[in-house]
Parts: sequence; structure tokens; C-alpha cells
Amino acid sequence: MRALLLAAGTGSRLRPFTNTTPKCLVAVHGRPLLDYWLDLVFAGRIQRALVNTHWLADQVRAHVAASPWRSHVDLVHEDRLLGTGGTILANRDWFGRESFLVAHADNLTDFNVARLISAHRDRPADCVMTMLAFRTDDPASCGILELDPQNRVTAFYEKVKNPPGNLANGAVYVFEPDVIEDIARLGKSAVDLSTEIIPNYLGRILSVETDVYLRVIGNPEILLRALTEFMRAPSYAARRG
Repeated sequence: MRALLLAAGTGSRLRPFTNTTPKCLVAVHGRPLLDYWLDLVFAGRIQRALVNTHWLADQVRAHVAASPWRSHVDLVHEDRLLGTGGTILANRDWFGRESFLVAHADNLTDFNVARLISAHRDRPADCVMTMLAFRTDDPASCGILELDPQNRVTAFYEKVKNPPGNLANGAVYVFEPDVIEDIARLGKSAVDLSTEIIPNYLGRILSVETDVYLRVIGNPEILLRALTEFMRAPSYAARRG
């Protein structure tokens, strides 16, 4: 399986950290966010990863070139941001006709990639994607999910006031290639997954909840919280030994 690590955003909400550093290279405990993701996906038996670039792209290219994973990583530059769905569409040939993983490389987590892939392979026959989910302490800042008894996503509330619950979209997905065809049918190059694609699949998305640490690094205050929280997270402590 291959993985797309979305890393092209400008990180405007994380300024001033991102004035001179791409968001995916912002460090937590001395390691850039992108490095955590590369370790996660390749530990999960991902064969190759694609990293898209835009803001301060030279820094990302140089960082990947020095990475121990460099021989397994491809880079693609976007002169104009294409959105999460648009990047998938633009690189459809790279994915081939197999299932693929997509993740936001500017979030912080320590979940088990192999378990998510395994859940996708065992998904209900009518589901075409699997979504990582987590419990958030800030529901209004996330996409909140409602599920049926088989853990299919039946409703999706993207960053609304007073959402009905705290089970949130973790912004990590395993997709079947049919999803790319549906993105293409929109007939445009820039597409957002959360608002233009995912709502079309309600009832056909398997949700897999993780209880390990996951934090959307949205602003400087959250980054500072993450510096403390992640070090104390049981999954992080176990990995550190």
C-alpha cells in the first residue's frame, strides 16, 4: 500500500512558527512532525510515501533528502494549492488501482497504521473508505462523527458550534481507488475532502476509533499544549521505552 502525506499547507494559523518553517517541519520534542509520520507509515508496512509541497518547499525537499526514509519517499510540488482531494486527483497514476492511505502530516499522533489498514481490509462490503477517529476535548474545532451500530459514519459535522458529541475525524483515511473517480467527476482541480467528498459517502465509511494520542496542531497554543501532552501519552512513553 502507498500513502499520501499532506504537507503543502501554509500553516497560517500557526504563525509565527510557520513564518520561516513549513508546518510539517515544526518540531515536537526535537523532531519535525513529518518525521513522526514517516516513522508511523513505514512501521505500518507502507511501501512508498508521497509528500506534497508548496510553502517553503525547498526546506521540505532538503529535509526529505537527508531522511533515512528518503529512498521510499516521493515529492510532488503544487504551485497552487489543490486541496486535499485535488492532490489525490492530481496524483492518481501514482496510487495505481490499489487501496491507499491519506494523512495530514501536520497533526501529531502515535496511532498504529497497520491496525487501521487491517480494519479497512475487514470493513463491511459496502464501505469504500475507513476513517481514523478519536475523542476530542475541543469538538467545535473538529469534524464530529455520528455512527451506526456497525461503526459506519452516518453524519458528519465539520467545525460547527455545539456539535452532537466528541468523536472526531482524525484526518487519516484508507481509500479505495473508486474514490478518485468520484473526485474526478466534480470536474475541477481544487477539491476539499471534508466538505466536498466525505459527505457523499455517509453510510459507506467505516470509523475506527483510536485511544492513543492525537492532536490537531492548529495554533501556537495547541502546539505548546502538545509539547507537554505528547510526552506524557502512554503510547509515546512505551515507544521511548
